[in-house]
Amino acid sequence: MKAEKTCELCGRIVPELTRHHLIPRTHHGNRRVRKLFSRDEMQRKILNVCRPCHSHIHQTIDEKQLAVHFHTRSRLLSHPDIERFVKWIASKPTTFHVRGCSWKRRHKQILKRLD
Repeated sequence: MKAEKTCELCGRIVPELTRHHLIPRTHHGNRRVRKLFSRDEMQRKILNVCRPCHSHIHQTIDEKQLAVHFHTRSRLLSHPDIERFVKWIASKPTTFHVRGCSWKRRHKQILKRLD
């Protein structure tokens, strides 16, 4: 049996975590990024997150913004959509899986009803 681990964003205990590079690897060669961070920093800035949190990060924020603006856990959580999603998923059971972008659609529908 695999040891269960805690997602560094939502705090759920899950059997498997994914590695989220806070500075996307595709941007490690970018001049602007190299000026902001050392090579060691770029390789060490990693969060261990559950699959739903990881997928939501990449659905919500493009890689350029991740590299320049959302390169720490606290900055990620300061993004309103990420913060809302993390609060929402934190109450879901370990076996819960988000299907595609349905969360976004449901969220938009709820907001429309409130208007």
